[in-house]
Amino acid sequence: MKEEGFIHLCQPDSGKSCGACCGLYNYADNTKGSLVSRLRNRTGMFRETVKGVADLKAFSDRIRSLESWEKIYEVIHCCEYLGFLDEEEKRVGCLLHPLQNDGVDMRGVSFYGKKLCNGHFCPSYQFISREEKLSMIRIIDDWYLYGLCITDIDLVKEYFRFISEGIYEVPHPDRFEGRLRNIALDFFSLKISWPFRSTDTNRFGKYYFDGSQYMISHIDYGALGCDRSKFDRIFLSLTSKFRTLEELRRGEEIIRENIEEFINCYKVDAMKRL
Repeated sequence: MKEEGFIHLCQPDSGKSCGACCGLYNYADNTKGSLVSRLRNRTGMFRETVKGVADLKAFSDRIRSLESWEKIYEVIHCCEYLGFLDEEEKRVGCLLHPLQNDGVDMRGVSFYGKKLCNGHFCPSYQFISREEKLSMIRIIDDWYLYGLCITDIDLVKEYFRFISEGIYEVPHPDRFEGRLRNIALDFFSLKISWPFRSTDTNRFGKYYFDGSQYMISHIDYGALGCDRSKFDRIFLSLTSKFRTLEELRRGEEIIRENIEEFINCYKVDAMKRL
């Protein structure tokens, strides 16, 4: 049973959600524009053609014939029943869920089945603290960025560790508003805009894949002529690839400037609250 005050990271509010466990980011082309087009088309088709369980095979066959199914990690399943749950396209989720079908639960036809889909909770539920969960929900409103970040435990934990060390406390989730929220959002947006992101198609965050298994990537600091950066875990989460020491130092500067800006802004805000 879920504990009292349980935070549902998959569907935290009406403004965003996460579909990572359904293989959303496992497509070779997982840019936001590509995923929006994919989800929009299949959602429209589902609403038009699926009236009951008997229609699902034809829907699945058609989707699989129309879409590209090239993956980053071959053994991770990409579910064809993932779509938009609202007309505003703010939330992604299961088109088979009973809340989407007048109480009829059709998840039994999915690859993982109803039981696993209903009871699976990713590692972020366990390893990200309650304060961090609530803060992330306040910081990010876009489904695409939210899903990328809430499932990246290292990125979340490291950022909150650095800012907490600088302000000598764990920031309360309510503090993430106005400028403080914008600074934190700028940091997590690096997940998309990071200038030193590897272009290798088999890289995703700190992992790289050979089709059948995954390994953890490493930055060769020795080849760059320096010691391991204190931002190493963040760099790996951002799928970093540094060609020169100058690029590494610039990467460190970008991260450091954001953390320092947050700390300074937080302290000024704290003084105003006295």
